Amino acid sequence: MTASSFYVLILYIEKMAKVLGIMVARGGSKSIPRKNMKELGGKPLIAWTIEAAKKSGIFDRIILSTDDNEIAEISKELGIEVPFMRPEKLAEDTTPTLPVIEHAVSWMREHENYEPNFVAILQPTAPLRQDRHLKEAFALLEKTGADSVVSVSPIPGEHNPHWQFSIEPDGALKLFTDEPISKIIKRRQELPVTYTRNGAIYIFKKELLDLPEPNFYGKKTYGYVMEPKYSVNIDTPEDWFRAEIYLRDKNL
Repeated sequence: MTASSFYVLILYIEKMAKVLGIMVARGGSKSIPRKNMKELGGKPLIAWTIEAAKKSGIFDRIILSTDDNEIAEISKELGIEVPFMRPEKLAEDTTPTLPVIEHAVSWMREHENYEPNFVAILQPTAPLRQDRHLKEAFALLEKTGADSVVSVSPIPGEHNPHWQFSIEPDGALKLFTDEPISKIIKRRQELPVTYTRNGAIYIFKKELLDLPEPNFYGKKTYGYVMEPKYSVNIDTPEDWFRAEIYLRDKNL
């Protein structure tokens, strides 16, 4: 895709499609207390995602789903909408993301008569994603006609499934791929490239939420590949430390 056709496509998306960005940010966090409000690189963690989303120019609306008043106020100051407060039953440690997104989309339809064509999940725990990543992921979705685009990053060799084992009930080792252990790939250079979700971008057709079994993926999902340095997903103090290292590197 040429640069000119890329920006024509972006213009088309901005003018023709309604794209709803939903930021999801609970007040509670066990591993890093008040994680979404904790400062990373001189600003609250949540600010990184808000700024990237606004700068991308992709969304016609960006809203926040939170149960926390402080997060809500800071997000309003940073320029995104907080049309409702998330119900407590959807703000527990074990609450999956799907019902949270369903609630947000349903609320917007019922209270504001707003129905998007596409929905994006914006998780503050992926602060190093850039606005260009969002633009390119949306362009990939439109170009391919996919049901969804999910951001991924390459898995390091030592974590490649071709080098992973399971242990049988009797204690015997078994290659995770079911190949005989004698057939294990010996050199890192020979490993096939595999990928993992990095949590930075989920963008999908809104109609997937209206299916008998709602989901974010559909039948045709494309992967948007991001470099590891942009792919830190903060869940633990170790993840936070890695994000600080990348920010100090200044090469993002």
